[in-house]
Amino acid sequence: MKKEQIILIGGGGHCKSVIDVIESAEIYLIFGIIDIKENIGKRILNYEIIGCDDDIPKLIKQCNNFHISLGHIKSNELRIKTYNNIKIQGGKFPVILSSKAYVSKYSQIAEGTIIMHNALINAGASIGFNTIINTKALIEHDAIIGNHCHISTGSIINGGVEVGDNTFFGSGAISKQYVKIPANSFIKANSIYK
Repeated sequence: MKKEQIILIGGGGHCKSVIDVIESAEIYLIFGIIDIKENIGKRILNYEIIGCDDDIPKLIKQCNNFHISLGHIKSNELRIKTYNNIKIQGGKFPVILSSKAYVSKYSQIAEGTIIMHNALINAGASIGFNTIINTKALIEHDAIIGNHCHISTGSIINGGVEVGDNTFFGSGAISKQYVKIPANSFIKANSIYK
């Protein structure tokens, strides 16, 4: 079966992890990476930086699938802007699932979201679009994760929790069950949200 092609947007450290996840799943073939103009022609792992934001209208005619491989720590503004820009131009954002993740068939995951290595998504969980569920994160039953969120490495979202849009949930942080985390929240690493 021929693999569909996909373009990654953002060539930093998170991009390397995204490449590893995509390669593990063996569903998509990475067409190339979009980054800043000064980096065109350089390579990240085995993949070339083929353009910058200005090249998206041309590239979208060659490859219609995209994934935003920019990280989200201090701000997700660039991730949101990029997502909206590509959507307007007709680009598609498939869900990216690591072959090493567990995702319940009773969960829902929206477009542009990535589920990374050893993450666990339990039954009844719902995850919004353009969201990062990072390495070893646990999303328990019936949890709702909003759009444009980053649930960081090794964090735990317990059952029935609602996480508002644009939230950053830090590495190793834990939520109590059935709490509501407001939109635009920044939850520090290793904290407990009650």
